[in-house]
Amino acid sequence: MPTISVKRDSLFAALGRTYSDEEFQHLCFEFGLELDEVTTEKQMLMKEQGDHAGAGVSEEILYRIDIPANRYDLLCLEGLVDGILVFQGKKAPPQYTLKKTEDCHSLHLTPATALIRPYAVAAVLKGVTFTKESYDSFIDLQDKLHQNICRKRTLVAIGTHDLDTIKGPFVYDALPPSEIKFKALNQQKEMTAPELMELYSTHAQLKQYLGIIRDSPVYPVIKDKNGVVLSMPPIINGDHSKITLDTKNVFIECTATDLTKAIVVLDTIVSMFSKYCSNEYEVEQCKVFAADGTYELYPEMSSREETISVDKANSYIGINEDADTIAGLLSRMCLSTRISRDDTLHVRVPPTRHDVIHACDLYEDIAIAYGYNRIARRPAKVVTTGGQDPVNKLTEQLRQECAHAGYTEALTFTLCSRDDVASKLGVKIEDVPAAHISNPKTLEFQVVRTLLLPGLLKTLAANKKMPLPLKLFEISDVVLQDKSAETGARNERRLCAVHCGRAAGFQFVHGLLDRIMLLLREPWHKDTGYCLQQCEDPAYFPGRCAAVLLRGRRIGTVGVLSPAVLGAFDLTNPCSALEINIQPFV
Repeated sequence: MPTISVKRDSLFAALGRTYSDEEFQHLCFEFGLELDEVTTEKQMLMKEQGDHAGAGVSEEILYRIDIPANRYDLLCLEGLVDGILVFQGKKAPPQYTLKKTEDCHSLHLTPATALIRPYAVAAVLKGVTFTKESYDSFIDLQDKLHQNICRKRTLVAIGTHDLDTIKGPFVYDALPPSEIKFKALNQQKEMTAPELMELYSTHAQLKQYLGIIRDSPVYPVIKDKNGVVLSMPPIINGDHSKITLDTKNVFIECTATDLTKAIVVLDTIVSMFSKYCSNEYEVEQCKVFAADGTYELYPEMSSREETISVDKANSYIGINEDADTIAGLLSRMCLSTRISRDDTLHVRVPPTRHDVIHACDLYEDIAIAYGYNRIARRPAKVVTTGGQDPVNKLTEQLRQECAHAGYTEALTFTLCSRDDVASKLGVKIEDVPAAHISNPKTLEFQVVRTLLLPGLLKTLAANKKMPLPLKLFEISDVVLQDKSAETGARNERRLCAVHCGRAAGFQFVHGLLDRIMLLLREPWHKDTGYCLQQCEDPAYFPGRCAAVLLRGRRIGTVGVLSPAVLGAFDLTNPCSALEINIQPFV
């Protein structure tokens, strides 16, 4: 769920009244949003970068508001204010008009673009008047869209340009990197594409996007009629056509690997900021020519009509309202509605509401506008007996008993590094049935844990100053690759306990194992209960490791940890460990 930061005073000025924090939080809840935090820019910087980072930064109050991931129209102050005012009945939904296209603003795609980013759309906003706040909002909306629907620019990359500094028609091409040379945004000299890629390889924000095109034989580039480079998507715009506070006419282009997403992104940007045009809510279309010479007009800004039944809406939501009332509720959500003679509702879905894809979305908006807290509670029509999941019930019971045995519960990360489950335990990562994260954020979170033991050992290492002995346990899930499972992996609930003290031996954790088996009513028997069998495991001291067998089937391991494992986890005191699968007992 994306979070936007808006200045409280600017928001209240746009809404036409002030609210207390509690009042605005209530308004957000009614509108289906959540006021996440009341803070300042200084406090945010201090939280992210430390106490020294807030010097000279504004202390103006900021509201951080959680926005549903599919409500792209609420990702900026302009869309949020319009949405709330329409919801409160203080404003009619904006009506957008499309201005006739001018051939000089057309965008032409070459066949080479099919090799890397095959789609493009474009639009023009005329007579725009920017203020510092609206300019910042314009830039911030692009960033929010890049991170959200654009999937970090892999699906769509947005470029905005001062139309008065460039000459159309424009060409979207794909060229070998060595043939691309221009002055990038905020740079002092021209550089080739390889030089720019090298320059931005250490850039805090842009380095994450380089991999999108780095290995391609051609890089996308947009030029004007005179060969001036507008942008090299999805990396950087050109400095020549950069937007400023003095910009009056804006050319917007979106290159994409997903045409539908590009259309949504373009519709969102122009619908939000066309309010600043000299002709309010007017957008000029552009002809976008495909490589075969055919063209389409963008932005589409198309509306469509959905039909729903009043009876179904009442039944699904649990209310009893007439057609006029429900039509009014939909209108509060920017969904203009007309009623036919048979009480069928014909709902007009505007170009700002790309999140509405099914009648269910309309029912949800009716419920939001009606107010969830006003919907009467009613008994379920299906009689069922609720109960705790058996494995969770067993987990809670065992937690209590482990605590009674003198062990302290730990809750460790589900994700860990490859070394934690492999090399530190004396095995190769190829031999570990781990589920790997495709795009890990840090080296500490590369795989889903296959054992609970590494997490407890890292907890011990972080608490070496505590008096000995240290006795920790955890009962949680691990994830193992399983080709027979629908998802290719399965969860397994395990219990792990570690004893760290001056000495190590079976007796320190064997007693806990015996106590658990006694409570589970499993006798010490080779065939009908549980027993131990000597085994070898690289994580344990040779000759001091045993497999825990339940009715002849191995469910875990108990023993004294190897000094090499202790050293890998930066531990100096000997440790005994127990880890078993508890699902066979359910």
